[in-house]
Amino acid sequence: MDTTTLGARMTEILKDIDSFVWGLPLIILIIATGIYLSIRVKGLQIRHLGKALKFMVKNEEGGEGEVTSFGALCTALSATIGTGNIVGVATAIAAGGPGALFWMIVAALFGMATKYTEGFLAIKYRTIDKEGHVLGGPFYYIENGMGRKWKWLAKIFAFFGVCVGLMGIGTFTQVNGIASAVQTYFDPNSAFSVNILGRDISWYVVITGLVVTVCTALVVIGGIKRIAKVSEVVVPFMAILYFVFAILLIICNLNRIPAALVQIVQGAFGFGDVISGVRAAAGGVLGAMMAAMQNGVARGIFSNEAGLGSAPIAAAAAKTKDTVRQGLVTMTGTFIDTIIICTMTGLSIVIAGSWANPDLEGVAITMDAFQSGITFLSPQISAFILMICLVFFAFTTILGWDYYSERCLEYLTNRKHGVVKVYRWIYVLAVFIGPYLTVEAVWTIADIFNGLMAIPNIIALIALSGIVARETNEYFKDPLKKKK
Repeated sequence: MDTTTLGARMTEILKDIDSFVWGLPLIILIIATGIYLSIRVKGLQIRHLGKALKFMVKNEEGGEGEVTSFGALCTALSATIGTGNIVGVATAIAAGGPGALFWMIVAALFGMATKYTEGFLAIKYRTIDKEGHVLGGPFYYIENGMGRKWKWLAKIFAFFGVCVGLMGIGTFTQVNGIASAVQTYFDPNSAFSVNILGRDISWYVVITGLVVTVCTALVVIGGIKRIAKVSEVVVPFMAILYFVFAILLIICNLNRIPAALVQIVQGAFGFGDVISGVRAAAGGVLGAMMAAMQNGVARGIFSNEAGLGSAPIAAAAAKTKDTVRQGLVTMTGTFIDTIIICTMTGLSIVIAGSWANPDLEGVAITMDAFQSGITFLSPQISAFILMICLVFFAFTTILGWDYYSERCLEYLTNRKHGVVKVYRWIYVLAVFIGPYLTVEAVWTIADIFNGLMAIPNIIALIALSGIVARETNEYFKDPLKKKK
């Protein structure tokens, strides 16, 4: 069996595993958990969104931790705002039709309650040693909240957390997206290439991979405080730039918005002429609806990570004593990531119709949408701005997931810092090889580990939801806290 045939066979095996992991049971479990938690906290994500946004930019004084609440949020956002917002949304809509965006938003609305619960539990069950080093997240609220007899479940979560960081969201998908964006802009036809392991690779991919690898090494070796400092500067700036960029596209195409919204809603339920190709490929209306739901939920979870258990690892490091406050701050991450940024990306792609072009893949779909949609800018300028946004979004995600996976590894090894230092270099190596993997295989691997990581975390969220509901209700009954 030659390498091409072997590669194709491995891709098919990965697809089968992905379809099993992200099948109907897990999709129902994630959405049902969000609905259940939303009921238990009485729609807190809608009723107290304003308070959450206020807390987001107003740090608490006198709390214990390693970084500010805003720094913890930026670290979490650095891990969530990445290729999922630009490439992932495009991939979801291309595979599931415009309706995938609808299910992405629905999952995010309920996911905000999930994220709130994660942030709450992260503070309640975190540990702080004598040196002020904080360790918290699902592995600790599983062990300390559910009891030591469930420590095996915490270990499983931590193991998959390391895998997601090293072989999923953290490295391969991000650096692959960065390299693809740079090549698409500077060398779309691979005119300047070199043969590596039997494949012609653009020199722009090679150089980009080296630069990202060096920059990653310079930051991650400094740990959480350096990651937080970089994230606090880069994440807000790039999020605002991308938001403004997307708003300009929408303003330029106001007359197309009603039709795009109709496509999105019809596509969500398998109807409409625009998704006839998706419906035919999926085997009818129900198949098209499931394709939209599966791709929307999977890519939405990939982007905002609600239910994965990653954000509470960063939340645990926040300088705060208030569980509800930090839960609210953590919740805003999903709002910013999916309901604002992913929606902007998806709406832009549907308006431009780029998702239906079979010759486009991944970042090229989003790039085509912005090039054709912003009429007063030249296509080169639009493509360049999008490329810069993706590069920085993806780079900060690499940094954030290094922190997450390090904390998971610390838990697995009982805080053996020597192992963590070695792991950092392995992580840098994974970033180095990421650009040379195929896009399809990269995203499939990421999806598989995402799903496996979510399961133990969701079990813990459901098991501890009573504590969250009781203490949350008590918090908002306190007249002094309600006025904060």
